[in-house]
Amino acid sequence: MIKAGIIGATGYAGAELVRLLLGHKEVEIKWYGSRSYIDQKYASVYQNMFQLVDASCMDDNLNELAKQVDVIFTATPQGFLASVLTEEILKQVKIVDLSADYRIKDAAVYEKWYGIEHKSPQFIEEAVYGLCEINREKVKGARLVANPGCYTTCSILTAYPLVKEGLIDPDTLIVDAKSGTSGAGRGAKVSNLFCEVNENMKAYGVASHRHTPEIEEQLGYAAGREIVINFTPHLVPMNRGILATEYASLKRKADGSLPSSEEIRAVYDKYYAEEKFVRVLDAGVVPETKWVEGSNFVDINFKIDERTGRIIMMGALDNLVKGAAGQAVQNMNLLFGLKESEGLELVPMFP
Repeated sequence: MIKAGIIGATGYAGAELVRLLLGHKEVEIKWYGSRSYIDQKYASVYQNMFQLVDASCMDDNLNELAKQVDVIFTATPQGFLASVLTEEILKQVKIVDLSADYRIKDAAVYEKWYGIEHKSPQFIEEAVYGLCEINREKVKGARLVANPGCYTTCSILTAYPLVKEGLIDPDTLIVDAKSGTSGAGRGAKVSNLFCEVNENMKAYGVASHRHTPEIEEQLGYAAGREIVINFTPHLVPMNRGILATEYASLKRKADGSLPSSEEIRAVYDKYYAEEKFVRVLDAGVVPETKWVEGSNFVDINFKIDERTGRIIMMGALDNLVKGAAGQAVQNMNLLFGLKESEGLELVPMFP
């Protein structure tokens, strides 16, 4: 059995990790870390774990935890892992970090967008960006995995094949994304109160959201050059889900015509036909968050607008599963040579 520890086990992503790992036949959770609930029964924090988890929450002691487990999941705020990670820890244990501390390869860019100093930039280059469908082979040999977030996973996977194959101009890419409120975390915030969120929809982080450079960096690798995009997130009154609607100019062929829908679909199939967790929907079917809820699936489709010469790409996922904990488990499976879908054979919930 793989021994796992979770730092930040009482946040939404951490709790989803607990749920998934309890159903994983190759994993035993040894440590439920939570600075906010030290010595409290985990099941008293999340009553759905009554008679499923008997353990109490423990402090976020990474040095002690590294001696007891094979893998550590850090579902923590930005800056936590970077402030405590050492070479000695990485020699003892593999780490899947759900924060953004090691996602961006330029520490100066990280510090600019997140507004904090990076305390361990020496590990940035080593960290593997854990988007399995793109970096699968690199993940397998990693010690430190930078687990992508929900907006970035959805935004990147939706556009990646077309950027990689040069069918769109990535500098014209506009990402309009909507998220359920669990994406903001479990901490008490006035803007997340029921009366603030219910019957309301709003954009936030306009032209300044910190996931922007992450999307630009990863799609820039696909394009083979630096790119600049517009990314605007929105908060919608639902618990779970991300819906990204993305717009870009298609590159015309030598004869001046646009690529056909069949050509676009063939490119998506080239990259995703063998991917278990990316579902390219039938023509005319638009992705909806309700059809991926509770699962590790990403649903993707597109529509060509002949009138404007642009393509509309659409993607939907569950922000707590494929957008966080499910992706982390997928990365863990790769790290330990397990079946990649182990513990993630989840049928989407409805209603």
